Amino acid sequence: MNTTDTSTLSQRLADARRDHLTLDSLPAELIPADANAAYAIQHEILRLSGARIGGWKIGAKSLTGPIQGAPLPDVDVYRDGVKLRRGAFAPLGLELEIAFRFGRRFEPASEPYSEAEVHAGIESFGTTIEIVASRFAEWPNVDKLAQLADLQNNGALIVGQFTPYSEDFPFVAPSLSFSFEGQGVVRAVPANPCGDPRRLLAWLVNHCAVDRGLAVTPEMVITAGSYTGMFFPQSAGTAHGRIEGLAPVSVTLY
Repeated sequence: MNTTDTSTLSQRLADARRDHLTLDSLPAELIPADANAAYAIQHEILRLSGARIGGWKIGAKSLTGPIQGAPLPDVDVYRDGVKLRRGAFAPLGLELEIAFRFGRRFEPASEPYSEAEVHAGIESFGTTIEIVASRFAEWPNVDKLAQLADLQNNGALIVGQFTPYSEDFPFVAPSLSFSFEGQGVVRAVPANPCGDPRRLLAWLVNHCAVDRGLAVTPEMVITAGSYTGMFFPQSAGTAHGRIEGLAPVSVTLY
């Protein structure tokens, strides 16, 4: 994938995101060559969209598996109770997550920040609902690096009220409920595939500060993987999420 191909995919994804459309196919020459190329495309999408980084989504598929992330455009980060048009997202999946905010800035650096330093910087946390969406019509049967470039399949993030950070919170297995139109949608024992989501935070800070030369700021919401798997609503309605000890969060789709 050369520079021209990178620019082409960035523009196509930015246009599709803006116009709420999906791309019918992805030519082989537009598939990112590696993760670095995919991450570069992420930031080019935000630049082309005129958006700032409002937050990050990070995750891993196992306790020891590789961590990935994507910046979230500020225009796609919403407050609790927002009403959003269903047709703006295709597909449309919902996930219940925990997110963090730091109480300090992590400036660009040449050496990695330690996990202890990153964890000491956590100031607050709260419940989020992520809307999972794709700019590829063939999703999920799309190259993984292409999905990473597509802001890791993010559609929007709805953020509940944050609570002062507690080291003693049961991050691995919190008690929670997630419903759509009053019906529970959690089909298995709630669990984040990465285990304790705080283990993802040092990766994110160093991905930004060391690898990308970007600051991580207290304004950014860092959502850290689903506890509930993905639910695909088939109608309009309201999703409610609650994680015990945190403020609830909801989104209405119309």
